[in-house]
Amino acid sequence: MHPAFSVIFFTTLSGAGYGLLTWLSVFAFWRHAYGAHAAALPERSLGWGLALALLLVSVGLLSSTLHLGKPQRAWRAFSQWRSSWLSREGVLALATYLPAVGLGLWLAGPLRGAGTWLPAALAAATAACALLTVACTAMIYASLPPIPAWRHRLVVPGYLLFALLGGGALLPLLPGMATEARWAWAAPLLLAPLAAALKLAYWRAIDRQPLPVDRGDALGLPGREATVFERPHTEANYLTREMGYVLARKHAARLRRIAVILFALAPWLAAALAFWLPPGPAPAVAAAGALAVLTGTLVERWLFFAQARHVVTLYY
Repeated sequence: MHPAFSVIFFTTLSGAGYGLLTWLSVFAFWRHAYGAHAAALPERSLGWGLALALLLVSVGLLSSTLHLGKPQRAWRAFSQWRSSWLSREGVLALATYLPAVGLGLWLAGPLRGAGTWLPAALAAATAACALLTVACTAMIYASLPPIPAWRHRLVVPGYLLFALLGGGALLPLLPGMATEARWAWAAPLLLAPLAAALKLAYWRAIDRQPLPVDRGDALGLPGREATVFERPHTEANYLTREMGYVLARKHAARLRRIAVILFALAPWLAAALAFWLPPGPAPAVAAAGALAVLTGTLVERWLFFAQARHVVTLYY
């Protein structure tokens, strides 16, 4: 498939934003449900984290409209939520703003008197909506039988894991978290090896997975071997541009190594060093780890599109 950079930036930035929303919501829920001593998440860190997460989500959502032929008609996608994962993603993306903004208003003060149960309820709703939005994004691709590389059982877990990894890598960037709350480094320390293992298993699977049909099936001649005598078209068309992108195996192998180094090895080393380094350089280490995760996710997401083969290419 032809990698659309607007969609790559959307899934990377919004994924990290939803992951950060999830982590913040879990800690906020734990804090307000079981007492302030249960989670060392200062309110100022929660406030800055909510602002950063919503910024990433908003920028990602806006970048996704750049791939549309007629962006002014994007609102029509929300009407097909009964059957379309794209529509469900849009509905849930907007729904996530409600509890997230509500949690921000509670921190700011206007909703403080609404009840002690409110922040825990808003935090739980924010985490649920964020994870469901990421799952719907993954299902847009995992629900397509004509693209076997996407119709794989590891696609949805992979999107969720990378969202949590990206959000977890951003946690130490919040004010005071890198030096005062060392537990903030636990997410990249634990999730980076899991992300590497999942992607290596996924890449191994799609390398060994043949297309479910052959050229004879594409021509309506099942069970018969078809050879190409002449090209079926005289110039490039939409299908050859969007579906016929080919990435050389040697380039894919090199990009895979770069991606794993960036989204797994670099943040893991940064998190491991944070436990041994003095507090001074911790923010710089956190920034380097977060940048590595986001860059590695961009490379991984580019490969996700570039290596996907649509069965329609058998005809061409």
